[in-house]
Parts: sequence; C-alpha cells; structure tokens
Amino acid sequence: MPKSSVRKKKVYTPPTNKSPGTISRKKRPSSPWVPGTALGLAAVGMVWLVVYYLSSGAFPIPAGPQLNIGIGFGCIVSSLVIFTRWR
Repeated sequence: MPKSSVRKKKVYTPPTNKSPGTISRKKRPSSPWVPGTALGLAAVGMVWLVVYYLSSGAFPIPAGPQLNIGIGFGCIVSSLVIFTRWR
C-alpha cells in the first residue's frame, strides 16, 4: 500500500504589536467629559420628572404636562445617547 503524503503546517508567527501612536481614533478612550455629562443629564432628567410628579404639575414649568414630561425624558434619552460614546 502506498504511503500517504504528509501535510506540512505553516509555522506560527505572532502578530506584530502596533506602537501606541498608531492606535485608531475609534479605539482610544473617551474624553473625561463624556461620563460626567451623561450622568448629569440622567440625574437632571430624573429630578425634573420627580419634581413634576410630586408637585402635581405646579413645578418646574406650569405651562403644560407634555412640556415637563418631554424635557425630563429628553434629558434621559440624551444621556443614553452620550453613554454610547463612552469607552
């Protein structure tokens, strides 16, 4: 019976490390203002809604309920959008 051919494996070569100056912009850590701004907006939005509901619509803006709810949830949604930029 004939002998089967032997398969040769390629020699493993580890990938080269990139120098710190060549890291792409997307991989860099985010600026320090990103988490602070996001947490601040989330807190403002929650406080806005709590004050609105506890005051039965008299505060912060007595003009209309849709405006107060929109501002509160707008701040919270804005903080979620900013949180997506945090690395």
